[in-house]
Formats: sequence, structure tokens, C-alpha cells
Amino acid sequence: MNCVYKGFRVRDWRGGDRQIAAGLIASVLAEYGLGNEPDGADQDVLNVEQAYWETGGQFWVVEQDGRLVGTAGFYPIARGNHAVEIRKMYLLPEVRGQGLGRFLLKALEETIASLGYREIWIETASVLKEAVQLYENSGYEPTTGVETARCDRVYVKAIGEAAIQ
Repeated sequence: MNCVYKGFRVRDWRGGDRQIAAGLIASVLAEYGLGNEPDGADQDVLNVEQAYWETGGQFWVVEQDGRLVGTAGFYPIARGNHAVEIRKMYLLPEVRGQGLGRFLLKALEETIASLGYREIWIETASVLKEAVQLYENSGYEPTTGVETARCDRVYVKAIGEAAIQ
């Protein structure tokens, strides 16, 4: 991935982004009163090569003026119908409200569909009100089967040919 949206550069993650991305995610979680779990739910951001690249997923970062301001990724999962899970879609407070989250979600969906996947799953927490609203307004349907302790919502959306059927 390498594109620009309203002055934000979205690009593939690089090894030098590891600690900055992990810190960004931890700060957004703390903002909403959620705990960071570097040995649990958040270990994927510290192990992008194994968690994303080696599984066929992707992990992106968002830069503004050379500074990391957001993250987003996906990787294949066993549940669902040829499915992936969108993970670690976080933006710093100062860049929210500019359509960047909607842009990222659409770019993720287009990339995932182009790879032939049929479903996208997303787990989130109710306190992440902006995220919940974005997913619900983007055609994601609530379902069951939350697997991450700090999350209390899970959504699924059919994409590509599966969405047409």
C-alpha cells in the first residue's frame, strides 16, 4: 500500500515503525480506558512479520508530515467463509473527524476483496463509539463469537462475490 489521502500518506509498515506503532495503539487504548496487552491481544503489532506478512495479511501505517498518526491491518482467520479480520485500526485524536477512518476502511475492504476473500470480521469495544458507528454505517452486521477479552462486539461483512450473491 502506498497512497495519499488529504495529506496523509498510507504506506506499508516497516521494521522501524514497530515501537512507534505499538506506542500509538497503546495511547489510543488508554484514551478509552482499555488496557494494552503486549503479551496478548496486542502482540501482533510487535510481531508484524509473523502475524501479518507470513499469514498473507498486511499492516499499514498512516503518516502526516513524517509522523505516524494511525495504523490498520488485516490477516486471514479460521472462522467464517474464506475470511480475514481487520485489526489495529487506530488513529490519534488530532487526525480524527477528517474522513481518514472511512478512507482506511474502504481501502482495506478493496484490498481484501482483490485478494479473493469473502468475509471481513472486526472485533471492537463499545467504548470505541466512533469505530462502532463507522462499522455499522459501512454495512457490518453484529454477530456473535467475541474472542478478545477487552472487546464486547464482533461484526461481519460479506465482500467481493460473496456480497453479490
